[in-house]
Amino acid sequence: MTDRGSAAVEFALVLPAVVLVLVAVLQVVVVARTQLELQHAAKVGVRRAATAPDPSAAVKSAATALEPATAAVARIEVRRPSIVGRPARVTITVPVRLIGLGGATVRLRASAVMEVER
Repeated sequence: MTDRGSAAVEFALVLPAVVLVLVAVLQVVVVARTQLELQHAAKVGVRRAATAPDPSAAVKSAATALEPATAAVARIEVRRPSIVGRPARVTITVPVRLIGLGGATVRLRASAVMEVER
């Protein structure tokens, strides 16, 4: 009988640590996935900025490449010079709320640069 009781106590002591590790791993996966999504959207946006003179087209292209929930909170900046051969830059910034850290927020940022073609 005492073996069962000690196993239950050990399980109760280890369970919070296991849950904490699982939540931390999940949070890292979410942040990494969001960062990859931002980098892809920045590349899509800068490609549009390099080929179209209207910066709003680049903003729209970058926002379309993002998931709707991410696009709703994203800040997309486009710097596009009018001189061919100069670098255009698209920067996307998104706040990500971390789970289990008192609602702490981390700002993820991705940017891409490409020479203006037209």
